[in-house]
Amino acid sequence: MTGESPRALPLDGITVLDLGQIYQGPYAGFLLAMSGARVIKVEPVRGEALRSRLHSLPYAMLNSAKEAVSLNLKSPRGRGLFLQLATAADAVLCNFAPGVPERLGIDAPTLWETNPRLVFAQASGYGLDGPDSQRTAMDLTVQAHMGSMSITGFPDQPPTKAGAAFVDFLGGSHLYGAVVTALFEAQRTGVGRMVSTSMAEAAYFTLTTSLQSWHLRGTSERTGNRNAAMSVAPSNVYSCSDGHIALIAAADRHWRSVLEVIGRADLVGDERYRRNGDRAARIDEVDELVSSWTSKRTRAEVAAAFSSAGVPTAEVRDLPEIVHDDHLNERGFLQWTEHDGLGEIPLPHSPLRWHDSEMRSLTESRSVGADNEAVYSEFCGLDADDLAALAADGVI
Repeated sequence: MTGESPRALPLDGITVLDLGQIYQGPYAGFLLAMSGARVIKVEPVRGEALRSRLHSLPYAMLNSAKEAVSLNLKSPRGRGLFLQLATAADAVLCNFAPGVPERLGIDAPTLWETNPRLVFAQASGYGLDGPDSQRTAMDLTVQAHMGSMSITGFPDQPPTKAGAAFVDFLGGSHLYGAVVTALFEAQRTGVGRMVSTSMAEAAYFTLTTSLQSWHLRGTSERTGNRNAAMSVAPSNVYSCSDGHIALIAAADRHWRSVLEVIGRADLVGDERYRRNGDRAARIDEVDELVSSWTSKRTRAEVAAAFSSAGVPTAEVRDLPEIVHDDHLNERGFLQWTEHDGLGEIPLPHSPLRWHDSEMRSLTESRSVGADNEAVYSEFCGLDADDLAALAADGVI
């Protein structure tokens, strides 16, 4: 498409009402916005809970390029305004607990009365039905309940949560996929659909390697940084003179390259280490061979040597190194932005890239109700006096 005008982003013309809270719902809304949708964040009059966290960098990360309106959904007038907004929208997303949309009177069947094309997407911790549907879910508790905590850490230490909030963002990614899939159907059929996602079920697939161990041995234990199924070696984090590197010899050819790099070519072909299963049976010996070489060298030296030999490896980097990473910044994934109240911060873009379209600009997240006048005027025909009265009554 060189020389031609950029194409519109794929969700250009789609309007989404984002009722998301904390991480899961707002991340889905962010992905939709970065894909071209007009995303209107609808939050309580005092703002959603994530705003209250001290110096909320997470809020700024997850709510770029969204319009912001405030609305008290528990008031009859607030509910009426939301129904008006939904009449002109293509999708509504939320991560309310099961039953909350029904109690508020903004559930899918109610919204379909005036907008049968609407997609209604609801994320929850454990799904909208079943024995655990009412269980309170946060990233930490789902990690515990769904087994990932039991396999994280070292065998002689207690279970450990993942440092990253991976369950919340897996949930948000699945919610985004559900919305887009249902929008595709609605465009073809003219009929909307309710879709739902479960954090717990999304997280289950991360157990794949450990489930292999369970399937073979009837159990799965914490293995630290080693392969969860204890079937690949070397596969670990190794000390260097100035930190650590992660390395995995996923194929036997990687092992041969490792031996060449560490100056132990004499072991190529040695039956004790020839296959991954053989090496896994002697995992302590294998780790000692690798670590005795890496410990005398810097991370950069070790990573460069193994990478040039085609062995999957990486330096274990800290967060200051990540936000200043040349690759992420040059690709435009990280964009340093001056944010009112937060100073200069690195805002991340969507991991999705729409080729032949320009990346949507990241913008500073809006204050609570910043777009009340524009949105309620456009969607509901309200003027300044109407808005002042609603504000006085605590509706917006």
